[in-house]
Amino acid sequence: MKSLVVRFAKNESGATAIEYGLIAAVIGCVIIVGATVLGNDLSDLFSRIGARFASTNV
Repeated sequence: MKSLVVRFAKNESGATAIEYGLIAAVIGCVIIVGATVLGNDLSDLFSRIGARFASTNV
């Protein structure tokens, strides 16, 4: 019984899985924030391009 407890205390596979999960969550948040910012910038850019084409309609 004692060896089972000692072996369980030394097992770090659960901690490693949690660390990988946290890293994946941080990467996911960075991707979401980046896509949101880039999406807004692209939307503004295309709006300005569209407005220029509309004002120079021949």
